[in-house]
Amino acid sequence: MAGKSRPMSQIKQLIRLKQQGYAIKAIARCLSLSKNTVKTYLFKIGQAKLNMNELLELEDPILDGLLNAGNPAYRDARFEDFKERLSYFQQELGRPGVTRKLLWEEYKQSVSDGYELSQFCFHLGQYLKVQKRSSMVMEHTPADKLYIDFSGKKLHFIDGNTGEIINCEIFVACLE
Repeated sequence: MAGKSRPMSQIKQLIRLKQQGYAIKAIARCLSLSKNTVKTYLFKIGQAKLNMNELLELEDPILDGLLNAGNPAYRDARFEDFKERLSYFQQELGRPGVTRKLLWEEYKQSVSDGYELSQFCFHLGQYLKVQKRSSMVMEHTPADKLYIDFSGKKLHFIDGNTGEIINCEIFVACLE
């Protein structure tokens, strides 16, 4: 399966075979892997800054973390900075009139090389999904209740005769 990491026992066998001087093609044939997979793991092993014996002595989860470190997008400094701001973004979204786009514009002013709007919204959405409080679905009989309230912010209009700005409330009613 493409992109799937191999069992660590197979990776350790790959390391042993390479240590014994086997060629990439021979290792691939012996372990039933493609040559490109063998090359990829050998490249990762070369990047590990440990010699072959030290890699063989590592426990499987540690070796797996070393060779399959995960998505690099979640390891860069930009994401670390963004993570520190997430609680602030969540708090601000609770205020009336604050949108994700407004937060993103504020974020881009302070971090010039920050995420663009789509990635900003994606990462913020992932965070908010995890932070979401539990909710409950309630059954209602249709047209049984009428909910009445005024909308949040007041609107205004200009009097045509005097030019005066007059604030007004918006009345909202919802039949459920």
